[in-house]
Amino acid sequence: MKLGVFLPTYLLSRDEDRHGDQIRRFAVHAEELGFDSLFATDHLLTARRFYRVSWTEPMVTLSFAAAVTSRIALGTSILVLPTHNPVVLAKEIATLQHLSGGRFIYGVGTGWYAPEFEATGGTSKQRGRRTDEVLEASMRLLAGPDQTYRGTYHQFSNITVEPLARVPAVWVAGGRQLAHEASPDRPTMDANVLRRICRWDGWIARPTSAPDQILEDMREIDAELARQGSSRKAKGFTVAHENFAWLTEEPRRSDVIAEQRERMLAVISDERPWEYIEAVYLTGTIDEIQQRIQQRIDAGVEHMFLHTMTADLSQLDLFAKHVLEPFKNTMPARAGD
Repeated sequence: MKLGVFLPTYLLSRDEDRHGDQIRRFAVHAEELGFDSLFATDHLLTARRFYRVSWTEPMVTLSFAAAVTSRIALGTSILVLPTHNPVVLAKEIATLQHLSGGRFIYGVGTGWYAPEFEATGGTSKQRGRRTDEVLEASMRLLAGPDQTYRGTYHQFSNITVEPLARVPAVWVAGGRQLAHEASPDRPTMDANVLRRICRWDGWIARPTSAPDQILEDMREIDAELARQGSSRKAKGFTVAHENFAWLTEEPRRSDVIAEQRERMLAVISDERPWEYIEAVYLTGTIDEIQQRIQQRIDAGVEHMFLHTMTADLSQLDLFAKHVLEPFKNTMPARAGD
């Protein structure tokens, strides 16, 4: 299994004066420790519904990380495609690919926060169609010169975006999740999302998806790929999963949970109760977290990327000690090949 971490892009008030240096040191140390990837998330606007914080812009932040690293992959989980212009986005991706030596993973999704769609000229109802258009149009521009595209929301004729570099892999997010009344999406694998996932190179299971739901989604993905005459193995398809974690070596479980609750609720809002957060995110003792990671590997997850809750480098050290090293030679399930 491959393990990545999210860059600490949260805008925490106590870190404002040194945030750039924190991100730089975090990226350098992650590469030194042998992590496979660095990811960044995308929220154009401050989304207080589920989070107490906002984030830096992901493409700029990944470029910042690319400048101080040389090997580690750089990904988005996810870019909220309906809020982006495909030509501008293609230029950003092409530049990042060019400057980083082709290390970008193009993780995408529809998003959920209505004010972001409205602020960029769309609506929540359009988000699926806009996602498909932005993805198709941007990938055409990344594939070669003199491209033309005619969509409902985006059109261009005979244009070239340079530098033309390595075309990135596309990983599409979506699928089932544990239901909660505050969740913005239904706990199902939408047919359009399934089609989108199988069209591209990989899938990012939701952080709020339990292992049995990941497995159920994968059965649908495998069935759809088989219907198309393909398979995950034939496509070189990657099964990925994003989650949140805070590790502590405190011996008493009550102290562990208290520390995790303090750290997580500094970032995550109380829109959903702590019991729900415990159910979907990686909480508990180190042994318990390792068991929960193994469950996801057993469900078929091949590449996991974890949010740390701060820029604390000691968390990276703990992730390396208790997750990276124990699981680096673990083989994920490959059912459906």
